[in-house]
Amino acid sequence: MTAPRDSFPGLALQGFTPPLHLHDFRLVAFDMDSTLINIECVDEIADAAGRKEEVAAITEAAMRGEITDYKESLRRRVALLRGVTVADMELVYTTRLQLNPGAEQLVAACKAAGLKTLLVSGGFTFFTDRIRDKLGIDFTRSNVLEIESGPNCGQLTGRMVDQPWGDICDGAEKRRMLLETCASLGIDPKQAIAVGDGANDLPMMGVAGLSVAYHAKPKVREQAMVAIDEGGLDRLLEVVRP
Repeated sequence: MTAPRDSFPGLALQGFTPPLHLHDFRLVAFDMDSTLINIECVDEIADAAGRKEEVAAITEAAMRGEITDYKESLRRRVALLRGVTVADMELVYTTRLQLNPGAEQLVAACKAAGLKTLLVSGGFTFFTDRIRDKLGIDFTRSNVLEIESGPNCGQLTGRMVDQPWGDICDGAEKRRMLLETCASLGIDPKQAIAVGDGANDLPMMGVAGLSVAYHAKPKVREQAMVAIDEGGLDRLLEVVRP
């Protein structure tokens, strides 16, 4: 069943009758860029290389689902970051990156209700590690940017570093990480909430018990059980009660 649209202005609901209760879930998984935080980090890093417009166009197409090979799209974008310095990335973090409204409140409410928290991102550990620490996230998976050694020490090479679990955290890897985390916790994926905004979030949203789109691309919004179109992330607490 779907709740009457006017019951929750700025929210679109489908496939369930609210309210649900946080204590019925055991895990919440978040995308990072444009979901927990206000920017697409790769686009802002590219600005330091004078290539923001070019990179942002690829990002937008990938998030809308118009580029089907996410890994290749990310490799293309990261290649354009060659020569950007760690200091440039630090500046992005300190001057441009902010938590989206309601992020802290939603994470805190989930933790208070006993849920474990997972951050899965097609972005980079330089940022996800900091967001993890800031919000007290339990588990993370994201990509590692390769940094030059030697004469160009501290500059990006334009490549990513392979990790024990694979090469790139794309939509399939987000789904796999959510399922692996559920298995390690001994819970059913239907006891998980998945929150995202882009096409690469759809695989994990599709296996979770509750899928949430935050100011999302049309393709994602259409498929989510909860679409937050107005206000902050904590609006989820109107339909999933603490």
